[in-house]
Amino acid sequence: MSISELLPATKNPRKWRFTWESNSHVPIIRLYLFQPNTKPSSQCTDLKVTVLSDKSLLEVTWLDKNQVGSPATAALLWVPIPRVLIDVDSPINLRALDDHIEVKFVLILPVDHPIISKFDFEAGDENALEDDELQPLQLDSDLKKLASCGEVQFYCRCCSTKLTRAVQFFKEMPSVNWREAADNWFGTCCCSFGGVSEKLVAKYANSYTCSSGMCLVDATSIVISKDDLIGHKFPNQIKLQEHKSLHSLNNSFKKLNVDHGSQNEKLHDHECCHVHEHEEETLDTNELLANKTSLLNGLLGNSFMVTSPYLSKDIKWSEISCPNCSCLLGAFPHDNLDGFPLNDSVHLFKCFISTSLPIGGSNDLFRKYSLERMFSSQLLESAKDELSFRTVVRNLQTRSPMLQIVLINPNSWCSFGDCMDEMVSIPKINIYPMIKVLFSDCSNNTESQLRKLDEWVKKNQVEDVYMLMTKALAESLELANRMLPLSHASLQGLSLSFLHSILPLTLIPVRAATLKSRLQLQSMFLPINSNKDVKKRKVMQTWHMNTWSIK
Repeated sequence: MSISELLPATKNPRKWRFTWESNSHVPIIRLYLFQPNTKPSSQCTDLKVTVLSDKSLLEVTWLDKNQVGSPATAALLWVPIPRVLIDVDSPINLRALDDHIEVKFVLILPVDHPIISKFDFEAGDENALEDDELQPLQLDSDLKKLASCGEVQFYCRCCSTKLTRAVQFFKEMPSVNWREAADNWFGTCCCSFGGVSEKLVAKYANSYTCSSGMCLVDATSIVISKDDLIGHKFPNQIKLQEHKSLHSLNNSFKKLNVDHGSQNEKLHDHECCHVHEHEEETLDTNELLANKTSLLNGLLGNSFMVTSPYLSKDIKWSEISCPNCSCLLGAFPHDNLDGFPLNDSVHLFKCFISTSLPIGGSNDLFRKYSLERMFSSQLLESAKDELSFRTVVRNLQTRSPMLQIVLINPNSWCSFGDCMDEMVSIPKINIYPMIKVLFSDCSNNTESQLRKLDEWVKKNQVEDVYMLMTKALAESLELANRMLPLSHASLQGLSLSFLHSILPLTLIPVRAATLKSRLQLQSMFLPINSNKDVKKRKVMQTWHMNTWSIK
């Protein structure tokens, strides 16, 4: 689900928009109200806000001065309140600024507090806290559910076209850190079992190959055999024979590497690895191994978002589209000589496929995946690994820069939508975990702008990532940027935006209570009048000390 699908469609002829924003661990939430042709600081007087907790609505009224000399008219807006606990006894901070109205509320508990996730806000709202956008992306869970299905066929999420034959076997994608792990465990010198890590190259390549009926699963994609894909035409049989010849030659290189490693082991008891007569032979083997490693590295890693260590000049990635609607489904790697898939495998991205019909139904195991959530997850993981919060997203095929992104807050929570001019019944809204970023679209940069970008990359040690879906990602960022007033929409020459993130496992919402539970929870933080109230007050004090427990 994208941000555009989360905007509630309501009666809003004057086109007022709202944005709720909060941060993890902070018991404050801000509301921004804005309309392109209105200047609230001069046109909106006598502002008043009323919280209707029982209806989860906010009533905003003011006197509207549209024209100089004309009498002011009463204006009213209704804003849905997300599932948060507003402290109605605390003062409301209300300001009318040049391009928006800002309302600040104090919360009883922060939006990410575990207590918040353990009860519903309305009786009978069975799906209130079962929103797919609040569910984590878990590889282990996907594997178990896929395996329990017996046979799985994959479908295009856009048009419901069947894409694959039945797949029966599911395995986790092997770790991409295979070489580092082997070297750390066995060592890199032949005197310390270095040959073992070299032999693992061949075994690892075999574990990465998909046969018909087999499916490899990672955090963002699945890998299946090209023979299981329906409706996609690969190069003809002549190209196939050429590919098989190259594959046979490559296998010969692999065998040579393994045999040579065995010879080194046999000679180990009599001669050291540094004997001069074997230096030239060892160099030849290492060169062949390096070629094999380079080729293998180009096939590995996350095909959804490829990082520099797993980018090979010998490997190209081509798109796979739906045979019916031409929507992007994934990609497959091939060498520079032809377009035949290496390892006979194709990669399908989870955000573009479904595991069952109807699309997005309860049996669709990939329904909670979206382009934004997958990208956010990978971006946060990359930031932790590389200790870099600056990224340039490049096109996987052309290597050209497409997006400049700076991560500024990984712990935002937001909700967007349109205000209402009258009280109507609308679905209750959630507030979603987001990452706040600064971004710039580099796809149409001039030469001078590209030079400045290169200087910025070198100066700040920026990480490069490579993707196929850069255009769709840019559109999502632009859409979220329009959900902010102009004064908040940019910073330091870059546009401000949000992307859907993932919910921490400790905050997975579960069904519990009703509106009565909400009122009981609110009563825990009323003014202290007894020893019992003192004990309840300690809940809040304990949380503020970041212990996340009730004493």
